[in-house]
Amino acid sequence: MTVSILSRKTVYTGRAFDVEKLQVSLPDGRVSAYDLVNHKNSVTILPLDSDGSIVFVSQFRMGSDSLMLELPAGVMDDGESPDAAAAREVREEIGMAAGSLKMLGSIYVAAGYITEINHIFLATELTPSPLEMDEDEFLEVKRFSIGEVRKMVKAGEMNDSKSLNALLLAEPYLK
Repeated sequence: MTVSILSRKTVYTGRAFDVEKLQVSLPDGRVSAYDLVNHKNSVTILPLDSDGSIVFVSQFRMGSDSLMLELPAGVMDDGESPDAAAAREVREEIGMAAGSLKMLGSIYVAAGYITEINHIFLATELTPSPLEMDEDEFLEVKRFSIGEVRKMVKAGEMNDSKSLNALLLAEPYLK
């Protein structure tokens, strides 16, 4: 099955992402228009503290128009490696440095229309080492036992996709 991009035109440039209008040749020979969101790659970190609790943040999210419980996460800076971004973000969002960061995997956020790849890490050996939060972030740090997190997931109380993916990938490490 061959799909090819015939043309691309940037139709919106914003702070967080750009949007392109694509003309695409489909496998049956038809030409179709698609919108593509170009977004920087990101990281999600599952911080597991020494007592076996998982550290989350709660923050207001515009897309859901609600407070969301999610794992620490953020966009990678230009030229920044996933490991460096994960180390920075966990310090910015929960004020802890990770003595050990293990890459668990990478996922496409929504491959149908956005270029963003999210790199997922397990952070352990946590020690206090805060960095200043981004000026537009207002986070509340929350800790839950692994059992509490599993109950919230089963009850449908957690609906952040990157956090759910991270929990799935981290399952072998969660006792």
